[in-house]
Amino acid sequence: MEIINFFIDFILHVDTRLGSIIAEHGAYVYPILFTIIFCETGLVVTPFLPGDSLLFAAGSFAALGSMDLFTLMLLLTAAAICGDNTNYWIGRKIGPGIFRSEKNILFRRDYLDKTQRYYGIHGGKTVLFARFMPIFRTFVPFVAGVGRMEYSRFLPYSVSGSILWVNGFVLAGYFFGSLPFVRQRFTLVIFGIILISMFPMLLHGFRTFRARLRKKALENE
Repeated sequence: MEIINFFIDFILHVDTRLGSIIAEHGAYVYPILFTIIFCETGLVVTPFLPGDSLLFAAGSFAALGSMDLFTLMLLLTAAAICGDNTNYWIGRKIGPGIFRSEKNILFRRDYLDKTQRYYGIHGGKTVLFARFMPIFRTFVPFVAGVGRMEYSRFLPYSVSGSILWVNGFVLAGYFFGSLPFVRQRFTLVIFGIILISMFPMLLHGFRTFRARLRKKALENE
C-alpha cells in the first residue's frame, strides 16, 4: 500500500518530485527520466509509472533552464521507442508458448488466433493511438508481439507514435508549464492531463458497457 501511495503522490506532485531529483542529482536526471519512460512503455508490469504528466513537467523545467530541451526530447523519444520495441519482442518470444492450451481460461489458443487476425487488420492504428492512452500504451506493444504483427509494420507506427507523444507533451510543458497561472495550479493541471489522457479509454469502456446492456435487453425481450 505504501508503494501505491508513493506513486500516486509522485504523479500528482510530479513538478515537486522532479525538481528535487534535478536539485539532488543534476545531469543524472536524464538517465533517470530515460529509465522511467522506458519502463512505463517497455515492461508490462509497470503501467503505473508516470508518462504524460512526467513529460509535461520535464518540458516545464526545460523552459526554466533546468534541462536542455533538445537533449530531453531526443533522449525520451529514444526511451519510448526502445521500450515499445522491447515490449514487442518480449510478447513475440513468450506469447505463442503461453497460448498453447485450448482449455486454459486466460490463455486459450483461440484468443491468440483472434489477436493475430485483429493486429493483421487494425494493428497499425492501434499501436499509434495507444501511445496517447495510459496503461494501453504499456500493453499494446506486448500484445502486438504476441499477435505476431509484422515487425516491418509495427516499427514505423511505433516510431511515429513515440515521436508525437514525447515531443507533443514536452513542448506543451515547455510553452505552457512555466506560465505563472499553470505553475500556481500545477497539481490541478497534472490531474487534468491524466483525465484527458484516460478519456478515450473511459469512453471506450462506457460504449462497451452500454452495448452489452443493449444486447442483454434485446435478449430478454
